[in-house]
Amino acid sequence: MTYIAKPTLHHPTLTKNKVGYTRRDYEGRISTLCAGCGHDSISAAIIQACWELDIAPHRVAKLSGIGCSSKTPDYFLSASHGLNSVHGRMPSCLTGASLANRELLYLGVSGDGDSASIGLGQFAHAMRRGVPMVYIVENNGVYGLTKGQFSPTADKGSQSKKGATNIDSAVDLVSLALQLGATYVARGFSGDKAQLVPLIEGALRHGGAAFIDVISPCVAFNNHTGSTRSYDHVREHNAALNRIDFIDLAAEQKAEPAPGEVMELTQADGSLLRLRKLREEHDPTSRLAAMTTIQTLQQEGELPTGLLFVDPAARNLHQQMKLPAGALNRLGETELCPGAAQLERINQALR
Repeated sequence: MTYIAKPTLHHPTLTKNKVGYTRRDYEGRISTLCAGCGHDSISAAIIQACWELDIAPHRVAKLSGIGCSSKTPDYFLSASHGLNSVHGRMPSCLTGASLANRELLYLGVSGDGDSASIGLGQFAHAMRRGVPMVYIVENNGVYGLTKGQFSPTADKGSQSKKGATNIDSAVDLVSLALQLGATYVARGFSGDKAQLVPLIEGALRHGGAAFIDVISPCVAFNNHTGSTRSYDHVREHNAALNRIDFIDLAAEQKAEPAPGEVMELTQADGSLLRLRKLREEHDPTSRLAAMTTIQTLQQEGELPTGLLFVDPAARNLHQQMKLPAGALNRLGETELCPGAAQLERINQALR
């Protein structure tokens, strides 16, 4: 797939949005992720949300870290600004870019390993500082690039493909985001596009620290005994000059439950994932209600999905630091060098 170029020609009858772009204009390169990967559905939801909101692609800056999830910005908004940072450092890179140019919309894409392990500290400070961004974690509970070890978000007691039991408590990024001061907090499911697209649209409109935890089950680890393309079989029969790996594929899971209903999704390893869509009477403006809902449903073995919390009067990092309305990287010499008299007044105020 990596060598297949996506056609550049668009059908002339494709519908355009208010800023003159078709949905194809928001796409990226052909995905190299496993067929059926939920991450591709998240990319499609981002494409749909930006197109429906009439956001010009060049107004978006997309940043990521390391992992399967952090590859996905290559698959959407090819005409936007982009940076693939090192492992766990996406939030600080995004913070610096936002301070330099606040005129862009910042979209950070990360994974449960990237954000809940090496990048946990960076995630925490981005949330508590109110960095104006949409922070999306594509959460599958495993390290997909390194063959499925438990990630920090894997539930205690869950079993891996090889039968190992996770003995560590899970890191719940939604609860952390609420505690740290994020002003828009939601959880979605990659297979429920009807819910996920509006959640992303709301985050893009929010203007503050918006966090979306998207449950995106990994389909790559169906390596079973008896398959002639399993890891063990190929290695045992391969008198090879190189090493061949094969990942058996699975079908993508989709569901659209009604508000308050629970969906039970059987995973490739036999485990059961239970997601409950928030009830209509849930108050998304109450941080306490959001935290109570999360804890209550966790005791029942369920993960709530939907808009958990939003602060309509949120203040972001730029407002808290009283920065000018324009981008800092466009300030001229007059604004940056106000003169000796002004510098002296500043120094006197600090004594």
